[in-house]
Amino acid sequence: MKKLLIVESPAKIKTISKFLGKDFKIMSTVGHIMDLPAKKLGVTIDDDAITIEYVIMDKKESVVADICKAARDAEIYLAPDPDREGEIIAWNIGNEIAKVVKDTSKIHRITFNEITKTAIEEALKHPSVVDLNKVAAQQARRVLDRWVGYEVSPVLWQKMTKGLSAGRVQSVVLRMICDREEAIRNFKPEEYWSIDGIFTFGKSTITAPLVHINGKKFELGTKEATDELIKKLKAASYTVESIKDSKKARNASAPFMTSTLQQSSYNQLGFSVQRTMQVAQKLYEGIPLQDPSTPVALITYMRTDSLRIADTAISAARTFIGKEYGKDYLPTKSLVYTKKGGAAQDAHEAIRPIDVTLTPEKIAPFVDSDSLKLYTLIWKRFVACQMVAAQYAQRTVTIQGDIYTFKVTGSTLLFDGFLKVYNAEEDEQEEKEAKIPAGLEEKMALGVKKFEGEQHFTQAPPRYTEASLIKEMQKEGIGRPSTYATIMRTIQAREYTTLDTKKRFIPTELGMAVTKLLTEHLPKIMNLKFTAVMEEDLDKIAHGELERDALLREFYKAFSKDLDAFRGEKTKRESEPTDIDCPECKQSKLGIRFGKAGAFLGCLRFPDCNFTSNFERSEDGTIKLVAAAKPQLLEEKCPNCGKPLRQMVGRFGPFISCSGYPECKYIHQKKAKFPCPSDGGDVIERSWKGKKFWGCKNYPKCKFSISGEIEETTCPHCKKSPYLLKKQDKTGTTTLVCPDKECGYTTTQENP
Repeated sequence: MKKLLIVESPAKIKTISKFLGKDFKIMSTVGHIMDLPAKKLGVTIDDDAITIEYVIMDKKESVVADICKAARDAEIYLAPDPDREGEIIAWNIGNEIAKVVKDTSKIHRITFNEITKTAIEEALKHPSVVDLNKVAAQQARRVLDRWVGYEVSPVLWQKMTKGLSAGRVQSVVLRMICDREEAIRNFKPEEYWSIDGIFTFGKSTITAPLVHINGKKFELGTKEATDELIKKLKAASYTVESIKDSKKARNASAPFMTSTLQQSSYNQLGFSVQRTMQVAQKLYEGIPLQDPSTPVALITYMRTDSLRIADTAISAARTFIGKEYGKDYLPTKSLVYTKKGGAAQDAHEAIRPIDVTLTPEKIAPFVDSDSLKLYTLIWKRFVACQMVAAQYAQRTVTIQGDIYTFKVTGSTLLFDGFLKVYNAEEDEQEEKEAKIPAGLEEKMALGVKKFEGEQHFTQAPPRYTEASLIKEMQKEGIGRPSTYATIMRTIQAREYTTLDTKKRFIPTELGMAVTKLLTEHLPKIMNLKFTAVMEEDLDKIAHGELERDALLREFYKAFSKDLDAFRGEKTKRESEPTDIDCPECKQSKLGIRFGKAGAFLGCLRFPDCNFTSNFERSEDGTIKLVAAAKPQLLEEKCPNCGKPLRQMVGRFGPFISCSGYPECKYIHQKKAKFPCPSDGGDVIERSWKGKKFWGCKNYPKCKFSISGEIEETTCPHCKKSPYLLKKQDKTGTTTLVCPDKECGYTTTQENP
């Protein structure tokens, strides 16, 4: 009998096929095949049960049909990814197969954490069934997200403006960003001073900060107070009170799980979360090395909350470390890491190289730059986590003069240990420590060279970067690492946040307004602790400790009550009042309102007063009116009437038109360098409902069109298409794709 192995990603097929015999056929679901219907809620809740409606996703009918056809006379192994999303995919395709096969006992579920011959053969020896607890957990998450998204978003349309969306986790993350921005705006810096003493002995000097006065901490808030204290310090005589020597060990960091990989990749490599996960996916699925026709999987599964390492991997690492670096770098026992705050979501391993002997230097000639950088990071972190601690000699010197105590600590690296392999800046554990000169002895009298006062100001909390936001989400228990990239992409795509020049999140006026509205009317779903507890409950469902419908009913009972109250509020679109008087009617304040072109200021007496204005907000939150930009005349002439063209800004952005409007209605259109492939006409840029696309100028006779943006570059792979489809998200990641599906060329690049 034939054997059918069904995986989630088509990229795995080539990697896995080299491990299995000819009696195996490998097919892919190409991700999810079924979901809730797009145009209706798809969830029915009544006294008896909660019913979830699944439909085959758009363009997946043929995928399902082909798999079912191949499954009719085969032994079937469902092998999507070993997480909840993979489990629901296995469940969905398994149900579809069950409709066409006579013997459902031939449908098996297998999982493997790494794409190696040993792992796959072991999985095939121990087939199981779909884990319905994991399926229930994924269903619960999907239904919760559907309820919030589908039921709250229309109310936001009604209250504010069309096109808005809410999300169970997305809106909470947005609140975190908005709360941080409010804290920055409200922050008032406070002045404080520190004092360093520079002491002499022989020809040497030692610098130490003042730490105590009369055994207590002190505060200096002004230059005058600092200068006064320095006068008193000069009057005292100083000696070395004590010298304490100790040894300090610095242990290696744990191996990577998804969230820590995302943070380190951002901090060390500058990769966005999305870019990290895309590259990690390639490393997991396989990249051709010496043999271009045979991909090799390089890392274990990259969506994991676990720090567990397989015994075989630990043994291999210890052998490698002993051989490459010597026995001094090898601990007496293997090191085991556990996650703080309880067990991991799934029984996966940490992220590690599959073959520790496959060093970054060995794969460098065969992989692209991004893949090499990320693999190197993963490889080094894994090897280091099984090496001995770094050892430091530490010396603390205490200097006393009358009631004044100065103290300084310095350290010297005695043995590098794991630092031989991995020493990342964000993993530095010790504070910056001074160099302590030789020759100091206890009770030694010291001279005074000078005392220096230094002014400081307390700092506002920093805006979140992707890395620091992930760290905070992980700390608060918000979302799951596998969803972080999607959440960050969504809050930017919805124009709730932007990134500043340092790639830190700034909430837009729209984001702040939506957050304020949701927090006021739906406080429960916007509460961080409530959202974190919900994640714990989803874990309980996955472990069989909580029933899916019990969680959903409890949530919906409170949610629907709050939503009904929110929906029943006044239907007038919300505007955020300001302290600025209307300069036109002088009878009311201005308020922040939202339209298709974004946020603007408008008189709160509208429609009695129609005053509107653009505005800008300073770092401290102060709002300033900004006059609308006047049309800019260009040197280029209108091809129709000869008058100068002018640069304008309309509801859909900037455009160029004739200055002779309304007599001349010419609007400049971008023209592609290549002709229409259907009739040879010009291909021009058009817009429809605010969205840009390219189409033949001879429309409607010719209906050739290209959705979205393009890069006028000939496909480097097939050399046929004169353009590549260009997709860019607001994290700066651009994907270029050949429009010819048979070619399949795609490349991802990150904008500077």
